[in-house]
Order: sequence, then structure tokens, then C-alpha cells
Amino acid sequence: MSFGIHCSLVVNSVWENIEFSLDKQIDFKIVMSNCIIDSGIAAAMAGFSAPTSLGFGQVKSPVMYRVDYRDGAWQQGRALPYQNIEIDPAAKVLHYAQEVFEGLKAYKIDNPRANFFRPLDNHDRLNFSARRMCMPEIPADLFMEGISVVTALSEPLIPTQAGQSLYLRPFMIGLTGALGMGPSSEYAFIVIASPSEAYHAGEMKVLIEREGCRAAVGGTGAAKTGGNYAAATESAQRTQAMGYHQSLWLDPRNMKDIEELSGMNVFALIDGELHTPRLTPSFLKGITRDSVIQLARHKGYEVVERTMPIEELLADIKSGSCVEAFACGTAAIVSPISDIAEADGTAYELSQSDVVAAELRRGLLDIQERRTEDPFGWTSEVEDQFYQLALAG
Repeated sequence: MSFGIHCSLVVNSVWENIEFSLDKQIDFKIVMSNCIIDSGIAAAMAGFSAPTSLGFGQVKSPVMYRVDYRDGAWQQGRALPYQNIEIDPAAKVLHYAQEVFEGLKAYKIDNPRANFFRPLDNHDRLNFSARRMCMPEIPADLFMEGISVVTALSEPLIPTQAGQSLYLRPFMIGLTGALGMGPSSEYAFIVIASPSEAYHAGEMKVLIEREGCRAAVGGTGAAKTGGNYAAATESAQRTQAMGYHQSLWLDPRNMKDIEELSGMNVFALIDGELHTPRLTPSFLKGITRDSVIQLARHKGYEVVERTMPIEELLADIKSGSCVEAFACGTAAIVSPISDIAEADGTAYELSQSDVVAAELRRGLLDIQERRTEDPFGWTSEVEDQFYQLALAG
């Protein structure tokens, strides 16, 4: 694997040409970690007390992981007390948004050790995003070291009720302090964590976004980078002010075809089949989306990935052909959609709510939380060496 900086432009309109794939089997093992455990972690953990109500992403674990890239190479990883990042005011991340991130979870439900769900797929997607943003790839052993040591150190804080988890946020930022255009030469890869509830529990009302775009044709929509989410903020504010939960984004070229919600993928039950927008380079290749597709097919559902014109879906809801819709994502898991609305107040109410969605949510959570057999090989325990590191620290 090369650790140099690779800048990859997404210019092909066919998603399959985007060079990363999902659904790796979990057979990766880390060569013995040489992560440094900071001496201040014990005191940080001892002084931490989690509130009764966790919310999502509000409570931060008192530990973090950091590894720096300089002189063309990744350095030694360090587990640290959670702390502020010292950064040059001219750093590339602040002026040119050179940043990528991921989101995944660690679970500990009725098992002695915490486990991950498809972490190598998150690693691959992070590196896809890094290439698009002209950043160095993070080696798999450092990515897994980061999420594993943070999880092992945070294990006493992992909530143990179904649907709860330790939400992990790995991210990479460009640190070079220079105001000229161009990629950074120094980077930090950091992992922070948050004991959390599910992001959105309950039904959602969504508003069709017919004016704005979160990502342009040929832009960064398929990368998980902060600018895409910043571009969605104005729409989110308008949507929530009107009493809805999420914006439903249309394709940036013609503003006719459904793509995704601001942070989730969309499914609709039409004539007994599950339909979801086919992937394009302007929105994210969701790991939960892929898991729902595979699980639904495993359960006997016909799943159709296709171009989905918004007018066609609205007509299907009016005619009764479409009876249910839901969204899915790492943070939200699977959330039912109760109605889809226009800005003028016209609402298209789904006649069925949280039936197929509930079945798939239960099935996915049962695998993620290891209550049932995992026929896909998606789950993996945190390796013992990281618990040993945590104890030694």
C-alpha cells in the first residue's frame, strides 16, 4: 500500500467505476500494536461520569486517539485524554476544508467484549474520501488500532441497552499552515467516541428540497467530507423551521430524481418490492444501506436499485402502490418516514408506517448486537491486545 498523497477526481457518471467496494469479511488481524498510552488517561477516566440521558453525540468519551502524518509517513499512534487540538490559524482544514471523516459503532449487549460492525468498510470509504480530497490514505492497521484502543479504553462507558452504542468518529484533517491553494503535507488522523442513543428514534416527516443542492455534478458528493454537510445546513434549518425533520435531496443535474436525505439513504415499499435510488457520484455509498439491501434479500424481499423520479414516487403514494418508506444510516439505524411534503404544504402520507422498517431494524440490530447468527460475517470483537494495552495504561 502506498501512503503518498493521491488526488482522485470523480468524473465518471457510472458509480461502479468508483474504486472502493463494500462487504469485506472480517478476517483482518492487526500486527502487535505499538500504540503509546498516555499516563493521563487513568485520571481522565476516573474523573468521568456519564449523564442518565445520553442523546446522540453529546457525551464524549474522555479518551481519544491520534496519529500524525509528516515527512511522507505515518508516525506512532497515541491514546490520549480527550483534549483540544492545537492548530495553526492558516491550517488547510480551516481555509480549504481538507477534511474527511467516518462514523461507526461499537456494541456491548450481553457479551463480555465489545464488537464492531463492518469496520473495514468504513476504512475503505475513508480512504476513498481521502483520495478525493488529496489526502494520504490511512493504513488499515492504524485505522483499526485507533478505533480499537478507544473502544477498549471506553468500554466501561459503553451503554448496554438495545439500540445504544459507543459511536466512533474517526477523522483526518490537513494541518499545514500555508494560505496558498494546494494540499497539506501534514495531517492528523484522530478518533473520538461518544456513548449514544440512536440518532433519530421514531417517525420522520421529510420535505422535498427543490431549490438547493448539497453536492454538484463532478463534485465531492460521494466522499464523506464536512463540506457536503455544511452545504446541507441552510436547507436543514428551513426544513426544521417548517416542522419537518429532514430534507429529501434530488439529483443535482436535473433536480428530478431522488438521491438521499441529508445523512441517510431512502427506501420505499412499492407493490411489495423495496426500491432505493441507485448510487451516483453525487451521494454517499452507505454501509447501512448496503447492509439493509443484503439483509432484505436474505429475508426474501425483492430489492430494486434504480433511478427514482420524485414525481413517480409521489404518484405511487397517491395511488396506494407505495405504502411505506424509511431511511437508514449508521447513526439512525432504520427510521420510518410518515409523510413526504412539498414546501407549499402539500403532504403525501404513507398508509403504512414502521412495518417492514421495524422488521429490518430488528434484524440488523440483532446482528450488530450479536443476539443472533451473523450469516454475512459483518461483526468482529475488539482484539484482546487492546484490552491488554488499556490495562497496562
